[in-house]
Amino acid sequence: MNVRRTGAVENVGAPTEVSPSPRSLREAGVALAGLSAVFLFEVLDNSILNVALPTIGLELSASTTVLQWVTGVYAVVFGGLMLALGALADRVGRRKVMLVGLVLLGAASLATAFVTTAEQLIAIRAAMGVAAAMTTPGSLALAFRLFDEDGLRVRATTLISTVGLVGLAIGPTAGGFVLAFAPWQVLLLVNVPIAALAFIGIRRGIPADRVDELHRDPIDGAGALLGTATIMLALVAPTLFVDAGTASPLPLLTTAAAIVMAVLFVVRERSARYPLLDLKLVARPLVSSGLAFKAGAGLATAGLGYLVTLQLQLDWGWTPAQAAMGMFPQVVVLIAGGALIGPLVTRVGLDKAAWLSAGAVVCGLAVYGLLGRFGYVWVALALVLVAAGMRVVGVVAGTNVMRGLPTNRTTIGAALVDTASEVTTGIGIAASGTILAALFTGDIATSSWSTHQTTEFREAVTWAGLALTVLAAALVGLGIIRAGRVADGTTPSPAADTDGE
Repeated sequence: MNVRRTGAVENVGAPTEVSPSPRSLREAGVALAGLSAVFLFEVLDNSILNVALPTIGLELSASTTVLQWVTGVYAVVFGGLMLALGALADRVGRRKVMLVGLVLLGAASLATAFVTTAEQLIAIRAAMGVAAAMTTPGSLALAFRLFDEDGLRVRATTLISTVGLVGLAIGPTAGGFVLAFAPWQVLLLVNVPIAALAFIGIRRGIPADRVDELHRDPIDGAGALLGTATIMLALVAPTLFVDAGTASPLPLLTTAAAIVMAVLFVVRERSARYPLLDLKLVARPLVSSGLAFKAGAGLATAGLGYLVTLQLQLDWGWTPAQAAMGMFPQVVVLIAGGALIGPLVTRVGLDKAAWLSAGAVVCGLAVYGLLGRFGYVWVALALVLVAAGMRVVGVVAGTNVMRGLPTNRTTIGAALVDTASEVTTGIGIAASGTILAALFTGDIATSSWSTHQTTEFREAVTWAGLALTVLAAALVGLGIIRAGRVADGTTPSPAADTDGE
């Protein structure tokens, strides 16, 4: 029978209390409530705040650039610190780091009530980014180690992600309703009870980390700095391409700096005695295929959402409310599609489910690139295909990455999954925006276009959609090739890796 130890462990030889792992989601209800609250915070935080940006700008006298940093600083700090804090959690304890992060989240959210300047709000958003980097990767790692069976792991991850997606769907609407009678600070103060719920659920429902599941090698400080710099520059560069345009040298210099930092990071990790990220683990077929599928899906979802939003409003003249309704098929599939994940995995297995769902994402992009300009029915079909694929691959790819890693590397593995999604999301938007800027003449946000500009926009959307299709297909193809090595039995077992144990 599978067993799990509970209770804090001070040293390897200390006695531990042994109890069976949960045999159903109901038995792990308290823990799953806490982990779901963590994911709810991640997806709700930016979406609900975007509704309040005009109000914030007016009340705090903030410029457009400052408002961009109110939301952007969170993503940059969150994405940049995930690897370093994931490595730390694998050493000192995933549960411990998550609990500290939830305390920081609650405190930073509470401080919103005292904000008087935009700079103070940016500082608070940066602190929330730190809290997210401490908590989000741990939610996948803790959900994975809570159960011993892959089927329960998939169901648990599906439940957690469904809670977050419901929050993503209703967040902006609820935020707009709240702003009708309450100050904007309330939208961030809502994180306080969410953090409290998550803290209680994780503190009571998840046992402390076992020493034999932790990684005891020293932290690679230089690798952490280089990795953080690489990711932050990679996240800032896409925004600069969209905002400053290709004529400005700043986006190109930032991209070049990101590449240089990435090369230095790889050189450091290959030569360090105790690397922050063991590249041999990343090269494992289950891990590399899962990351490739997740990256392809993230790029596709972000790029498609960006293009469709512009097309519906600027080209077809839909109002913001109509455009929101136009995205509704995607929202429905993202929420309801969770019911398909379990049966699909049961029928075809985790590995095949991963590449089938990632393939659906590429097909959706191809439909949009080739046919999206000819009517909404094609746009809706593209949204449904991409959302359905993303819904499955978001759960299955992450689970596969966890399966391919030793137990003492699961948090940094989860951080890799989130980082791949964050970076490719930025790349998807940047690639779309850059192609639009290159092919469209004049100001795209003007109230009326000439016939020539309309033609330019539609051609740009087609080329952008096809470019995203090629990029996503390349990532998915890489994932399929790497997954093929798992099917061939050429991948080593995670249990065989005993580094640091």
